Amino acid sequence: MDTHTPKFKIRLGLFIIGGLAIFVIAIFIIGKQQHLFNPVFKMTTTFYNVSGLQVGNNIRFSGITVGIVDNINIINDSTVQVDMLIEKDVQMFIKTDCKVAIGSEGLIGDRLLVITQGSTGAPVVKEGQQLLSAEPVEIDAIMASLQVTAGNAAIISAQLAEIMLNINSGNGTLGRLISDSAIAQDLSATMSNIRSSTKGLDENMNAAKENFLLKGYFNRKAKEAEEARKDSADRKAAEQNAIDKANRKKNKK
Repeated sequence: MDTHTPKFKIRLGLFIIGGLAIFVIAIFIIGKQQHLFNPVFKMTTTFYNVSGLQVGNNIRFSGITVGIVDNINIINDSTVQVDMLIEKDVQMFIKTDCKVAIGSEGLIGDRLLVITQGSTGAPVVKEGQQLLSAEPVEIDAIMASLQVTAGNAAIISAQLAEIMLNINSGNGTLGRLISDSAIAQDLSATMSNIRSSTKGLDENMNAAKENFLLKGYFNRKAKEAEEARKDSADRKAAEQNAIDKANRKKNKK
């Protein structure tokens, strides 16, 4: 005897249909991500260290996701082989001199493979071909370098603070120069003496020019300077005339 009501049967049928629809959609999405429904070709590369790369991670070329990591195998103690599944449509753009590097989705995202662009004249890759790789930079190495830099910056900051403290305390030559008013007065007096000496030297030179024993010497120097200036002006005028003459000949032709 059937004890189920028609409403229950309808709900059960809708539940089964919904479950099948969700299953089909899930299969379609997973298949699309794994390139099960698109033609693909296989390539390989090797790394010394894959830095957390996993099977199923994306592969990008020119910033576009074009495939996934198909398999990762340890060949020996210094070589890890990575198999890649790439969409067949982009095979024509991947050249034999392209390189494979390990990147990440943002700063702390999942690892991925990045295929760099090759040269225009290089041949296109073939099925199963191996590409060269670029070893990744480890985060630990970057952090170690940053720690060394931070330590050096701390040392420099401490030294600068010590120097400024000595200057403010009046220690050292620069500190005494800044804090000791007597040194500043001495420097001011020295500069005043230099200006006075320069003025006196100018007066002596003017007096020497008026001296009848040296007047001929200064007149000769002035004449030589004037002749040199005139010769320079004549040369420039001759060069300009030659240029103008050449231009006129060119225009006539």
